[in-house]
Amino acid sequence: MSTMQRRLAAIVHADLAGFTRMMEGAETRTFRHLKAAQIDVWRPAIDSGGGRLVGTAGDAMLAEFASAVSAVAAAIDIQERMAGFNEKLDTSQQLQFRVGVHLGEVIIDEEDQNIFGDGVNLAARIQALAEPGGIAVSRVVRDLVELKLDYAFADGGEHQVKNVSRAVHIFHVRPSKNLVVVNTTTRMVPQIVLRFEGADSGGRKCSFDVALDRLVSRPEGMVVGRSSDQCELAVPHPTVSRRHARLFLAGEALQIEDLGSTNGTAVNGAAVVAGTPVVLQAGNRLRVGDVELLVRQI
Repeated sequence: MSTMQRRLAAIVHADLAGFTRMMEGAETRTFRHLKAAQIDVWRPAIDSGGGRLVGTAGDAMLAEFASAVSAVAAAIDIQERMAGFNEKLDTSQQLQFRVGVHLGEVIIDEEDQNIFGDGVNLAARIQALAEPGGIAVSRVVRDLVELKLDYAFADGGEHQVKNVSRAVHIFHVRPSKNLVVVNTTTRMVPQIVLRFEGADSGGRKCSFDVALDRLVSRPEGMVVGRSSDQCELAVPHPTVSRRHARLFLAGEALQIEDLGSTNGTAVNGAAVVAGTPVVLQAGNRLRVGDVELLVRQI
């Protein structure tokens, strides 16, 4: 019978975005590229960071480090190496990994040195909240790690995740060259434009763009609604209220707040309670009235 022990570890969990779609389109090629990434990118990056590749399962990879600093440095190294790896591939073949980093207690099976426990599970949940090709970390990791000058933390807000009773606060690790200092403060905001694009149930199309750095100068946010003279972001549809919802930045997180609209607001199918903001990210689906909009970065 194998024995188990517990220890504190920094866990790096990664998963390939769009893996199922890629396997359906070109199974052999995707498998070959994935194995090459594991050998040429993941193993050397983990080894050079003093970590241990615990295992791989399909498109997922799990690694363990002795410190949060080493884990985040290795995650950045991996994504930088993956950028070079992907330059050699056609756009449709590129591998975009989501990487999550968490510091927590793990259980080690001494027979095969596999790791289990809440720390591993939470790292996997944080990974699912990362952007394709990006890194997300837990609050405890953010509090312990000072990033090198080329990178900065961007607040990703709190999230309710599967099988975790408390909200999980995440932070994205992003290149600081994509961040700008606004006015005379040290507040840093990504130079990112989000496009909200979709249609109502009848197929009538609608879209608008939001530049996140523009929101910095508007602490009151930008209102989404039917009335163009009362809103900055007009959605001219009869099911949308004149002043329907408000987009604003809280820290570095984009949030949406319903303003007591008649037909409601929802994010990924979950209703937004009036007066209770929720975090909005690229890849989310925002519904205002009968209009459903996909949020994507351009």
